[in-house]
Amino acid sequence: MKQVDYQILEDRELLDRYRLHKDNECLGILLQRYTLLLFGVCMKYLKNEEEAKDSVQQIFLKVMQELQKYKVDYFKSWLYMVAKNHCLTLLRHKGRISNELNESILATPDEPHDKNKALQTETNLVLLEQALQSLNKEQKECVTLFYLQKLSYQQVANKTGFSVMQVKSHIQNGKRNLKIQLEKMQHHE
Repeated sequence: MKQVDYQILEDRELLDRYRLHKDNECLGILLQRYTLLLFGVCMKYLKNEEEAKDSVQQIFLKVMQELQKYKVDYFKSWLYMVAKNHCLTLLRHKGRISNELNESILATPDEPHDKNKALQTETNLVLLEQALQSLNKEQKECVTLFYLQKLSYQQVANKTGFSVMQVKSHIQNGKRNLKIQLEKMQHHE
C-alpha cells in the first residue's frame, strides 16, 4: 500500500482526512503550516512575545476541541478568526482594552445589518491578506509598505532600494494583481 505524503495535501484534504479518520497527523500538519500566522496575529494584538507564544499553544488546544464540534471549510480564515477572538478575549479579561474600544470591537451589533456588515468586512480583510500572499516579493513589499505602513513613495524606495519609478510600478502591478486574485477568490465562494 502506497504511503500518502500529507505535506503535499491541501488544507481541505487534510481537514477531510482529520474528520473522517481522526488522523492527528493531518491536524498537526495544518497547525504547523499556520503557526507563523497564529504567532503574528497574537503579536499584533498582545504585543508581548511570551504571551503570544502561550496563546498559540492555547489556540492549538482550542482548535482541536472546536474541529470536533464544527465543520470548517476554510481553515486558514477560520483559524485567523479563532486567534483574533482569543487575543481580544484575553485582552478584555486583562482589562487592556479600553471601554470604548471594547464596545466598538467586541460588542454585538444590535441590528442584523450591522452584524452582516462587520462579518463581511472581516471576511474581506482575510481574503485581502490571502491575496497579498499571492503577489511576488517586490509587489508584496511595496504594497505593504505603501498602504499598510503608510510610507511615501520615496520612503518605500529608501527602504527597499528600488527607484521611485520601480516602487510606483510594483504598487500599480500589485494593486492590479490583488484585484484579479480577490475576484477569483470571491467567485470560488
